[in-house]
Amino acid sequence: MAPQQPSSHWPRLKKQHYNPSISLQCAVSSIRCEVIGTRTIGGLMNVSDYASPEDVAYFTTRSDWQGWRLVLGNWLSIAAIFAVVAAWPNPITIVLAVILLASRQMGLSVMMHDCGHRSLFRSKRLNAVVGQWLCALPVMSDQPSYARGHLEHHAKSGSIADPDLSNYQAYPVSRASFKRKVIRDLSGQTGFKLMSSIVHGAAGALSKEKRASALPFVKQLLVQLVLFAILAACGIGWTFLLWAVAYMTVFMLIIRIRQVAEHAAVPDLFDLDTRMNTRTVDAPWWQRMIFAPCGVNYHLEHHFMASVPSYKLRELREHLRNRHALDGVPQFDGYGAVLRQAVTG
Repeated sequence: MAPQQPSSHWPRLKKQHYNPSISLQCAVSSIRCEVIGTRTIGGLMNVSDYASPEDVAYFTTRSDWQGWRLVLGNWLSIAAIFAVVAAWPNPITIVLAVILLASRQMGLSVMMHDCGHRSLFRSKRLNAVVGQWLCALPVMSDQPSYARGHLEHHAKSGSIADPDLSNYQAYPVSRASFKRKVIRDLSGQTGFKLMSSIVHGAAGALSKEKRASALPFVKQLLVQLVLFAILAACGIGWTFLLWAVAYMTVFMLIIRIRQVAEHAAVPDLFDLDTRMNTRTVDAPWWQRMIFAPCGVNYHLEHHFMASVPSYKLRELREHLRNRHALDGVPQFDGYGAVLRQAVTG
């Protein structure tokens, strides 16, 4: 069915009641794909209105080559950063290394996210193993636990039941408030709070009955030790400190800015239409490198069809534009534009 062209401004929709059972399940040839987080709201963002079964089959087809390109490319970038700062250690290279390592940590987090959707690789096992050992554990996360919570976010976004709501509901905030948040991030306070919660959770699971729940923390420490051992074997063990500093400071700020960009100060956080509660940022390359690696800036498109691999989200955006699905949607040409809307006064 050909989509109806929306008007150039946003029509106000009647509020929709959240139904946790809503999902899109589409059978394309012999492929059965579950698109978690996609909803049909008044016919405005129905996948079938903007994508044929053939389109869905194309966009949801995954490539192991592309998955490995992203994962190995990210780790090669990390290796290059360590090598350069070790060869020319000075205040400038050290600061740049901390910023770039934090951006690569974000890259690992995004790929953990993609593996949680089983969209980075073709096989369930490869998404699980690579997503855990090469993406989640290096950034002190646990891919299975993360995936459970994140899929709930997709199922409940646009409603008060969204488990991530506290990350962006308070926006817009004042400049003074946001400045305090930035200071907490860059001073390590946010990172220390996060690490304390991780350690506290693991310590509370040391009883015999709950010992299995402490296993992710043990794996996280093991991966950190392996990374340190590799650097030490190369004679640059001191650079591991930069990895830790990046994680505790700049990485926390990048996470905050990304969360703000995706869902804060949107047209209507409690409207189930993805175009109303989610934002895409058309950022320049250097901003994407730091704040939005692996196509995570195309967040509206991701919520529209969550099974689309990150390396096809930009193409999906063009597809939706050509079919007038994004007519009237506010455009943001960079993260500065987002912050100007989310931070006021």
